Amino acid sequence: MVTIEQLAEAALNGESLLLRSLTQDLLQENPSMSELPRPLTNDSSLLAAAASLVELFATRLHQHPPSWTQEIGALPEPVYLVKAASSMRRLRELCETQSPEPLRKRGFYAPPNFLEFA
Repeated sequence: MVTIEQLAEAALNGESLLLRSLTQDLLQENPSMSELPRPLTNDSSLLAAAASLVELFATRLHQHPPSWTQEIGALPEPVYLVKAASSMRRLRELCETQSPEPLRKRGFYAPPNFLEFA
């Protein structure tokens, strides 16, 4: 069974292919995003990534996210979820201006269609 912690770790580690695969599995195994449990960690980066991803999926599935996501704040430094954004100015600007709101509000930046075709 895939956990949201696994997705958050893959996202933070820049493992795009693993993240896409885990996303497919998570969405297949968990049709209701509101029932996903809070990660059992105090790592603020992992919690922020998990909350951002759960809210992203819930928004796209027209569902409510779990209540625990409201307790999770933003990161102090931005994190680009697409490695190429660090070297490609236009991609970085696209991520900064059009990143999905659930990601952007916690300091994560990705293209607007991030994980749509997972």
